Amino acid sequence: MPDIVVMAPGATQEDIDRVIAALQAHGYGIHLSRGVERTIIGAIGALDEEKKLLGSRLEAFPGVERVITILKPYKLASREFQPEPTVIAVKPALSGAEGGVRIGGEKIVVMAGPCSVESRGQILEAAWAVKEAGADILRGGAYKPSTSPYSFRGLEREALEMLKEASLQTGLPIITEVIDPRDVSLVSEYADILQIGTRNMTNYMLLEEVGRARKPVMLKRGMSAKMEEWLLAADYILLGGNHQVILCERGIRTFETYTRFTLDINAVPAVKGLSHLPLIVDPSHGTGKWELVAAVARAAVAAGADGIMVEVHPRPEEALKDGYQSLRPAAFAELMKDLRRLAAALGRSL
Repeated sequence: MPDIVVMAPGATQEDIDRVIAALQAHGYGIHLSRGVERTIIGAIGALDEEKKLLGSRLEAFPGVERVITILKPYKLASREFQPEPTVIAVKPALSGAEGGVRIGGEKIVVMAGPCSVESRGQILEAAWAVKEAGADILRGGAYKPSTSPYSFRGLEREALEMLKEASLQTGLPIITEVIDPRDVSLVSEYADILQIGTRNMTNYMLLEEVGRARKPVMLKRGMSAKMEEWLLAADYILLGGNHQVILCERGIRTFETYTRFTLDINAVPAVKGLSHLPLIVDPSHGTGKWELVAAVARAAVAAGADGIMVEVHPRPEEALKDGYQSLRPAAFAELMKDLRRLAAALGRSL
């Protein structure tokens, strides 16, 4: 269980190095977070019986403002560990485009595209449509695990190549799902963000593998997971050294059957209060009905989400997967207009 050492605003690098050396001498791992005014040092692996003694010793070090014991079961994802919100920079590595996208800041980020990459023409048409409407990131599934083994399961590497071409043409970064620890290296060659789907939130071997990757990771909430379990899953990734974690609320399973899932709007302000990690909302999976997506997307932004992920397909009636929850490009463009007005009213941008 980590304690955190908050360094005073005037702490020198020598002060910081002295604290780190003392912690490492006791066998603790270190996580260093440099904020605008303060540096925070996380001591990972402190035993309960050592916390009091450890804290009293460290508070006597020059440059140490205070030592905080984290009581929540999730540690690295907690606001106690890092009070300032995490902002993650995503650049389209494949296209070489200038700039990039920052997730977790003042701007509301929109990820859009089809559930599955079905053909070269389909993904290019979808990519240009969401680009022209103002989307920031292209989504598209290459590996598509399903409840039914008879459903379309994705084009795998061929789809990754198509996503690469779409990124090169449009300049949009790519987010796509990885489902097997053995595929993390391959998917990382193409994707700018690795997505962990709801069924894999508790695939701890996969979480540990993406924790060793140096790519941003979006962790979807398990369909039956409590918020605490979701944040503990995030800690698996953070403990691996990958601090570029994005959370995604995508709806949970309840007694209601009219919608595909029940999108938990409560989770947006609740988790934003509990964790420093940025949070995206997926109203497509959260509702399962295209006609509900726009309203729930607006609700998510109003609740404080850092962005949304929306399924967009040029011809939903022909989609091999999830056509019933996909917006047509024209409907997506109208949603983007609504979100711009809403963002402005909230003092944010889109």
